[in-house]
Amino acid sequence: MLVLWCPDWPAVAAAAAAGEPVGRPAAVFSANRVVACTAVARGYGVRRGMRRREAQSCCPELAVFGEDDGRDARLFEAVARAVEELAVGVEVVRPGIVAVPVDGAAGYFGGEHGLLERLVDEVSVAAGVESQVGVADGLFAATLAARRSTLVEPGGTAEFLAPLPIRELDQPEAGRAELVTLLKQLGLHTLGAFAALDESDVSARFGAEGVLAHRLARGRSERPPSRRRPPPELSLAKAFDPPIDRVDAAAFVAKGLGERFHAGLAAHGLACTRLGIYATTETGEQLGRVWRCAEPLTPLGVADRVRWQFEGWLKVRDTSARPHSGVVRLRLEPEETVEGQSLQLGLWQAGATGVLRPSTEDEGVSGERAGRALVRVQGLLGPESVFTAVLDGGRGPAERVRLVPWGDRREKSAQADANWAGRLPSPSPATVFARPVPAQVLDENGRVVEITARRRVTAAPFLVGFEGGEPREVIAWAGPWFVGVRAGAGHARSGTRMRLQVLLADGQDAEEAVLLRFEHHKNPMWTLEGKYD
Repeated sequence: MLVLWCPDWPAVAAAAAAGEPVGRPAAVFSANRVVACTAVARGYGVRRGMRRREAQSCCPELAVFGEDDGRDARLFEAVARAVEELAVGVEVVRPGIVAVPVDGAAGYFGGEHGLLERLVDEVSVAAGVESQVGVADGLFAATLAARRSTLVEPGGTAEFLAPLPIRELDQPEAGRAELVTLLKQLGLHTLGAFAALDESDVSARFGAEGVLAHRLARGRSERPPSRRRPPPELSLAKAFDPPIDRVDAAAFVAKGLGERFHAGLAAHGLACTRLGIYATTETGEQLGRVWRCAEPLTPLGVADRVRWQFEGWLKVRDTSARPHSGVVRLRLEPEETVEGQSLQLGLWQAGATGVLRPSTEDEGVSGERAGRALVRVQGLLGPESVFTAVLDGGRGPAERVRLVPWGDRREKSAQADANWAGRLPSPSPATVFARPVPAQVLDENGRVVEITARRRVTAAPFLVGFEGGEPREVIAWAGPWFVGVRAGAGHARSGTRMRLQVLLADGQDAEEAVLLRFEHHKNPMWTLEGKYD
């Protein structure tokens, strides 16, 4: 397998899309941390994982960009077309990496060395970006060879992999961070050390995920050679009227197609590892691209690749390479499948806390049905009609919950477990009001309770009323806490904002806990921010 790799592709693509000069340092950030940076930025000391402020202190001229998979895929289409000019069977692994069988093309160009040189030159001229090429047995080894510009001789893959660090197993989208951490804790710091373990021991200790990683470390293919060509009826085609000529429309359609495509394969006990995306335009143009995935594609994975491919077709910088009309027919083809062990529901699944717990088949099936139901609702009401909650970073209870449209990536924009100054202590209220409800907080003499900037109440809360109801007696209270970062000391003046937790009597010996907010602008004001269960 030959792999062509464009180093730092997210940062290179972001800078190119923004029209930044090649020599300017650039970095891509997600959740306020560097996920990719150019070689120039690394020369200034910028590294992956750095916080934005730290990276900018190292390099004040740093161009800052956000993560955008669509942008990366759109610009990478030019690289894929350049490789396609010299070799057939091009497969996009992900934006930044393409793979191609080496035998046929190498023979045409007089050997592998000749092909490698031609590919690098062609990509440089046609796409204007630098690239590195590697050859090895299998996609995993070939990708690592490309990062080192190495041509591994047939049969020498295991020897090539042996001294490499164990962290190489955690490639993007592989999701092996926990496994790699555990292997390091066990003293296995190289791929060779991991490969030396007996496969039965690996299976007993790490399960199916460990066996797959163990095969890669030994220089074997991702899976045993039990692949078979899927039956024709598993292809999925859909016609469009009116034609699709916008990426957002394609992204919406891709969600439903991904679910149906995945369900069709799952019904036959199969999973897709190479996805062909083929389109016909209104003027009869034929478009096509094959995407390779190291892991079996999920419904979201299928939808992502369809969206990325439409980004490449419809927004490619070279206007002459764009289709001249909208897409009227789309076909998803499972170019390669594996047996569906990966689709079977596991005996154990990780809960929200990361603790392993037993799972049942009914539980997994219910989740699949719920997902399909939500997609149907989106089909009726639009993509912004169904949301799920993501626990995010922030100080207030409303800030810590972000709603994400169903099917979009549930990524955090900030670290939820970071040390947020002024954060409300646990637990958080179960109900948080979109608009604060006016409230009254009175002392035992009927006077309004206030809070000073030194976090002192002018009197103990005795009665609390809100929502037009009768004031209720305060059983206990806690606080106050600053809302945000404390700006200064002294008595309450304009801008003071505090929170107070209060336990109220609710009749018949019942109790209700609420979260109150105090603000002092021109006049002191209390509001009900949330309720606890």
